[in-house]
Amino acid sequence: MSTATKRFLIKFVIVILVLAGVIGLAAWYHLFREVPTHYDLADENFKYGSLGNEQTDGIPYWIWLVLPRMFPEKLPGAGGYASFGMVWEEGKEMPVGISKKTIGFDRVALNCAFCHSATYRAAPKDKPTIVAGGPSHQFDPQAYVRFLYACASDPRFNADNLMNEIANVYKLSTVEKALYRYVLIPQTKKALLEQKAQFAWMDSRPNWGHGRIDPFNPIKFGILKQPADNTIGNSDMVPLWNQKARAGMSLHWDGLNATEDEVVLSSAIGDGATHKYIERENLARMKDWIMNLEAPKYPFPVKQELVAKGGEIYKRDCASCHAPGGENTGKVLAVETIGTDRHRLDMWTQNSANAYNNYAEDYKWGFKDFRKTNGYVSVLLDGVWLRAPYLHNGSVPTLVDLLETPDQRPAIFWRGYDVYDQEKVGFVTSGPEAEMFGSKYDVSAGGNSNAGHLWGTTLSADEKKALIEFLKTL
Repeated sequence: MSTATKRFLIKFVIVILVLAGVIGLAAWYHLFREVPTHYDLADENFKYGSLGNEQTDGIPYWIWLVLPRMFPEKLPGAGGYASFGMVWEEGKEMPVGISKKTIGFDRVALNCAFCHSATYRAAPKDKPTIVAGGPSHQFDPQAYVRFLYACASDPRFNADNLMNEIANVYKLSTVEKALYRYVLIPQTKKALLEQKAQFAWMDSRPNWGHGRIDPFNPIKFGILKQPADNTIGNSDMVPLWNQKARAGMSLHWDGLNATEDEVVLSSAIGDGATHKYIERENLARMKDWIMNLEAPKYPFPVKQELVAKGGEIYKRDCASCHAPGGENTGKVLAVETIGTDRHRLDMWTQNSANAYNNYAEDYKWGFKDFRKTNGYVSVLLDGVWLRAPYLHNGSVPTLVDLLETPDQRPAIFWRGYDVYDQEKVGFVTSGPEAEMFGSKYDVSAGGNSNAGHLWGTTLSADEKKALIEFLKTL
């Protein structure tokens, strides 16, 4: 081989290596480059921070943004994503409960606040007050994911249509255009359709509706690979405030774990984070915030003349199960004792608990405290005014209704409307607006029974009024 030929080959190899490096760098930059997100304020971090699920479950931002514009007929009503009960703070780009993070490209994913941020209004014309850490009674997560699945199933979900819609709001660069057309749009469609098939089990069960979710069947079937069954895990969303007061108590509705760290980490995994990408440091920061987050004070007038009498009734009839230091507070009471719907309890199995305790066992943060119980937790009642509807499945709309026997409680009502009913202490659950903005709840459906919790139902009318006034102060 001549010297000239050798020089040519060396130069050729160098050029190829440089090109490969440039292409590799460009691929890394546009597909895998991770830009850390940080929010100085702890409450903003809770509302918008990352759990670490964008890598696996994140949707490309520009696709996510234009879907309501492309498929308005698939929305439950007017207002884009707000029609699912999502809420925006003034001046914020993303709704509460949605993170936006750059991993090569901008991606959006759900975070803790999508289940744990409440809103309320005194009147229909009022601006909603957002309470981070409260139960998201106004959000319908199942309708949201079904919207995404419906969009991906539509033949109009293709590169030409999406690129045209994106062009109306943002000018993609040449590289971004190629990335969206040939990679992100087809891969997003494929991923959503695969997830739709994985969640087909939802279709054989009652709808979750606003403010509810089946939090563990997705984990049981998808992550823990347990056999498919017909169980119903539909549960009311819970508040996260004042977790320090719950230290050592049973957590989740059925007490399936009592370790705060494990509950936080497993909740992130349930939202799509993996043990490879989970944002452990940020989750620890979120946990520290909810440990000390105060329950919101009742924002409306209280009949102070009744509070003292109500406090005595509470101490006599309720404190042993619901007051700090109560004999049964934070413990699991047998479902036969409480008498409430047992579907949520039966959904979680010992095999599921064993599988979760073996999940990520090679990691220092692997789980060990998941368990199977035989009932539901008797919870603290701090901020109880904002926790309507009541019971673990959200089957009783107001405190006034909860103090009636099951046959006197509403059999049908609408969940999700955030105008507050100060008289009955809960949210307005009937009328045209409630039906327009909410979802129908029928107690005859599986998992929806409003039976049980008969404590307080035998009180006199005056005693009930006094007790409710006291409960407003918790």
